[in-house]
Amino acid sequence: MNISARNVFKGTITSVIKGAVNAEIDLTLDDGTSICSVITIGAVEKLGLTEGIAAYAIIKANSIILGTNLHEATISARNLMCGKVQKVIDGPVSAEIDIEIGAGTVLSAVITHESARKLALKEGSHACAIFKASSVLIGIE
Repeated sequence: MNISARNVFKGTITSVIKGAVNAEIDLTLDDGTSICSVITIGAVEKLGLTEGIAAYAIIKANSIILGTNLHEATISARNLMCGKVQKVIDGPVSAEIDIEIGAGTVLSAVITHESARKLALKEGSHACAIFKASSVLIGIE
């Protein structure tokens, strides 16, 4: 699978909860990190998603919100991953921030230059990534 999204994480589906229109999918990575996705029932059926199968969570870098000191935050987004900033590429409009979230897994976010300036993110600093379950696509091989 070759795609343009920067964030592609392989794991195992650990939960499928079906509703009338959408389903909530929990994917657990090898390091124990859990990613929640909400996709349509049609997609679940088309892909044959069931507990125990290997799948990929795919998140576009511009769907990720960054912050600091969010460990105790109460938020509506289902996915919160914190770690150490590994790389910052800052431009006049946007900045790309790579965060190592554990076991060598890197998550990339693209935020505005002004947001990066306000957060004062630099290599080695702590940051948290937030993204909604509806921003997570699921793929299989």
